[in-house]
Amino acid sequence: MSVAAASFAIFAASQVGTPGPANMALLATGARYGLRTALPFVAGVALGKQLVIWPVGFGLMQLAESAPWVFVTLKWISAAYIIWLAWRVANLRLDTNIEAKAPGFAAGLIVHPLNPKAWAMITAGFTAFTAPGTPSLEATAVIAMILLGVQLILHPIWTYAGERIARSVAGTPAERYLMWTLAALTVASVLFVLFAGGK
Repeated sequence: MSVAAASFAIFAASQVGTPGPANMALLATGARYGLRTALPFVAGVALGKQLVIWPVGFGLMQLAESAPWVFVTLKWISAAYIIWLAWRVANLRLDTNIEAKAPGFAAGLIVHPLNPKAWAMITAGFTAFTAPGTPSLEATAVIAMILLGVQLILHPIWTYAGERIARSVAGTPAERYLMWTLAALTVASVLFVLFAGGK
């Protein structure tokens, strides 16, 4: 196969499974609303990465070479959006008696297109795990399927972890510190991607 599928699957699991803006959003959403209520958001997050994979696979990388400023601009806009989300997380409280609508499928769908870690991960898939000359359709389909499979396993785990954490701290003094910690980790993950080699 022209795509090193097994190696990429290991890489994808290591990236999808570790803290990043999307996982912090899933953790916080699970903490606030619980896994069952958050499932449409989880599905949106998983499928939203496809909105990045397919354009990248079919030539967006050529645009990056000819007009790199476009990607630099998008990177900073994306980082600003994720940091804004982190600010909202910091001010959330876990009281389940408060009536609030959980973020839905559409809200989840835009998380990865605005996530610099997702762009870096996908770009690595095409540049480091795909043999030169591989047809675009083949490379894109393999990378898309592997990432979707990994996400469908790991994203609900992050969301459920948030739910379990919330059961322990909701309504306690630790609640504020938890939400601020989640927000800080989200910002830190964005800054790491921006300044430690993220593309």
